[in-house]
Amino acid sequence: MKIKSWLLAIGVVSLLSAIGCREQQPIVVEFEPNMVFAYQMSARLEQPMDQALDEANEALIELFGTPDEPKLPESILEEEPLASFLSMDHLVAASGPDTESGRGAYRKHCATCHGVTGNGRGTTAALLDPYPRDYRLGRFKFKSTPIGTKPLKEDIAKLIKVGLPGTAMKAIPELTEQDIDALTDYVIYLSWRGEVERSLLMEAEYLEFAEGDSLYDPSLKEKEPELFEEQNELIQDFALEVAESWLDAPDRVQEVPARDPTIVPDTMEEVVAAMQLEGNSPIKESVARGQELFVSEKTACAKCHGKEGHGDGQNNDYDEWTKDWTERFGLAPDDEYAQVPLIARGALPVRKVSPRNFQEGVYRGGVDPEDIYRRIALGIEGTPMPAAAVGAEEIWDLVNYVRSLYVPEPDELSDSPSAGPSAEQVTLGN
Repeated sequence: MKIKSWLLAIGVVSLLSAIGCREQQPIVVEFEPNMVFAYQMSARLEQPMDQALDEANEALIELFGTPDEPKLPESILEEEPLASFLSMDHLVAASGPDTESGRGAYRKHCATCHGVTGNGRGTTAALLDPYPRDYRLGRFKFKSTPIGTKPLKEDIAKLIKVGLPGTAMKAIPELTEQDIDALTDYVIYLSWRGEVERSLLMEAEYLEFAEGDSLYDPSLKEKEPELFEEQNELIQDFALEVAESWLDAPDRVQEVPARDPTIVPDTMEEVVAAMQLEGNSPIKESVARGQELFVSEKTACAKCHGKEGHGDGQNNDYDEWTKDWTERFGLAPDDEYAQVPLIARGALPVRKVSPRNFQEGVYRGGVDPEDIYRRIALGIEGTPMPAAAVGAEEIWDLVNYVRSLYVPEPDELSDSPSAGPSAEQVTLGN
């Protein structure tokens, strides 16, 4: 007991000392380096990545600043449309400590799950299912653009506003439109920074650090200005390439064709109610066509979602955020021991993708028929779900069929179909 008391006393003294130091010195918040990706590169190239990490971090600070003092690459933001792509006012408002007036929206509402760096490794991340999104890979699931392209700002803003059903990401009523705009720009900023970091670390493949090569060395500005200019130009090119992929998004939008509400009604409840009526109807005919497509090889929907849409088909696959580090090492996702070095560096333990069970009526990308149409027509980036190779009318039939599988709660059955919730009325949750 005496030893335990002595250890407890030391712990209390250490805690009080830490608090005292914290009162005297401001807490410095930094972007956490991408240790998982660096470890992958080190293993593949068979050379240490310490220098690459340090020099990449120095370059990123020059380009993007810090969590408390964000900035944007000045040299590539001198002309439109890049100059007005992201608002510095928005970045300032979203960044920094939430104890400072007019600042800290991201740290207050998002960092606990997504992490200060946007790496999906906030303090609660490991407890959540699904895991929070890691923005640094530059991939976003729910959008109005095809796989392989960036989302619109409006796509991100919508998810921040209404949340993602079936996840820990809930709608935050206190957010103003200005808050949402600021957070949208900041998410893009974090993703942009993260992609540039990956590009910088990948550049290590062409360098021999043991022989004096460097990725970014500001001291060369005076000693070897031409070499420094080459380094700086390459880094600026990486930043420009990512920025242009975001600017390209509006040109990649796939418009949703108009639907006939008498065939494709507004809500799931209306579809379910129509299926319970006697006799035939345009909605029933559409659902029947959708069911035939759903189980066909043409769409292969049943392969993952099951023949009856219960989410019990193929359930042994993983998303791209997991494959990004398991496949690079040739690791079997179920080999827990082999993953330890990567988990120690920031990777989250592997989880399998869970296909949607349509009986629940939960759609993370939105409950409106247009939202579901986009998920089928465009696929879901970063997941095993590809874009469906079928026509517009067939997609509307699939929309009707998956909605017809919804099993309402008993108290919902007595409600009028026309009173079904809209996308903004449903309680949404990542």
